[in-house]
Amino acid sequence: MLTLYARHYENGEPIRIDIQGRLIRRIQPAWPRADIRNWPYVSPAFVDLQINGYGGTWFSDESITAEAVLETLEPHYQFGVTRLCPTLITNSFEGLAAGFAAIRSACDRSERANQMVCGCHLEGPYISAEDGPRGAHPRQHVRPADWNEFRKLQEISGDRIRLVTLAPEVENAIDFIKRAVATGVVVAVGHTAASPDQIRAAADAGARLSTHLGNGAASMIHRHRNVIFSQLADDRLSASLIVDGHHLPRDLVRMLIRVKSPQKSILTCDAAGWAGCPPGVYENTLGRSEILPDGKLVVAGQTELLAGSAQETDTCVANAVSFAGVTLKEAVDMASKNPAKLLGLDIVRLRRGSLADLTMFHFGHDGGKLEIVATIASGDLEYGSIGNLV
Repeated sequence: MLTLYARHYENGEPIRIDIQGRLIRRIQPAWPRADIRNWPYVSPAFVDLQINGYGGTWFSDESITAEAVLETLEPHYQFGVTRLCPTLITNSFEGLAAGFAAIRSACDRSERANQMVCGCHLEGPYISAEDGPRGAHPRQHVRPADWNEFRKLQEISGDRIRLVTLAPEVENAIDFIKRAVATGVVVAVGHTAASPDQIRAAADAGARLSTHLGNGAASMIHRHRNVIFSQLADDRLSASLIVDGHHLPRDLVRMLIRVKSPQKSILTCDAAGWAGCPPGVYENTLGRSEILPDGKLVVAGQTELLAGSAQETDTCVANAVSFAGVTLKEAVDMASKNPAKLLGLDIVRLRRGSLADLTMFHFGHDGGKLEIVATIASGDLEYGSIGNLV
């Protein structure tokens, strides 16, 4: 049995959690002798819908191997993440097929990887070809929505593709959305220059998410009729937000969460394959990128066009509290409960019988950052130390 002593993330009350096997066996009040301010918080571990890689490895790299997938998943425990969606961006069919095949092989050989990969995210290639909405996705691989191609990729992945981001205005998009939703795949709107009518048509067809709302859009938009407002106003769409400190200014984060509500907002780090690397210029088959000294990740040669994020989920949780003025509970739920609910996963709660996917962290001691102390996945300590505080 594993026993944790920590403060409940919802109210700061000291609690003891007993874990047996994969589940929480008991939660009860704790009576600390030490200063409670020295105790870490405990919360459900984070679920991130959009992680492109880590440490120089991209899930979209057509040369990726199962071993590289395993090595790329492992570091995310240190950020409080126990479940994530490896994300493959716009690429050739061969490149996408190689990535999904490697992920499937990694999950088949490792139960830890199979637990961590709660689904795969296909972001593109069915997106806008326009500069701005396309973002850093390679133009040469952008193409119309193709259901037959997707079914082949889904088969190669072992039916692990649970989330697809596309632009509603591309050819065959609405029919694709209807077909995907009928098979249980969640469809998101993103990297789009769609009109308000096209956004509504996507939601009518079953789309349920806006991928990184506020990004993957034109830099100049109509002041009233635009792709951001039409998604923000549609209650059928939840919104994922990259709150890494670079993708969205803090005032916009506050506005988006207030309008969409914490219950319909999802935090994602959109970590690129260069996350975890020092500042510098990096290149692969998808293009050249640069990590600036302040941690901003951009298309190399300029400082405005972003190429994903070099930050991780824990940073986004802390920033959500600071930028939007939400509570710690609301920020954690946006990175755990809300994405799990969207994908139909087990929702981790601090109660008896829940899956023991937990993270322990200090918060507020170092400029409002989260300092991850320990991460428990399915009852196993995968990172850090639980200590003995009583």
